[in-house]
Amino acid sequence: MEMPGGTASREVDAVLAAADVLLRVVAGSVAEVEDIVNTPQLRVLVRIHSRGPQNLGGVAAELGVHASNATRICDRLVAAGLIERREDPADRRYVVLELTGKGDDLVNTVLEHRRQAIAGVISRMPAGRRPALAAAMEAFAAAAGGQGTSDGRFTLGSPE
Repeated sequence: MEMPGGTASREVDAVLAAADVLLRVVAGSVAEVEDIVNTPQLRVLVRIHSRGPQNLGGVAAELGVHASNATRICDRLVAAGLIERREDPADRRYVVLELTGKGDDLVNTVLEHRRQAIAGVISRMPAGRRPALAAAMEAFAAAAGGQGTSDGRFTLGSPE
């Protein structure tokens, strides 16, 4: 059966099956740190890790919450020693949020878990099929417009 755009249902089903595996990888990496941070807090940490220092307005917009909620989330991250606040040198009305070493380590732990889990799955594939997988996934990502979200919800690794 052909899907819209001439895509065969086998192709769609294969991508859905692979997406299920990738979602389990993400869930497993989040579970590793859920005793330290919750999902919105992890999203903030990954956003800062991938995009550099942020302000509260950007964090609130990314999370889709009011600035007061973003402030509470960031207060908890500061208290946990995962981020630090400082005045924006360009405009002292704004606060800049940066990862601490501890925060950077936590994000790197999550991303490394994802890399290792995916590498483990790939290692169980026939070696001759791995180059085709890489080419197909690169083409798939390019067709979707490249890099996905960088806020931690669905990102599997660091943006390049």
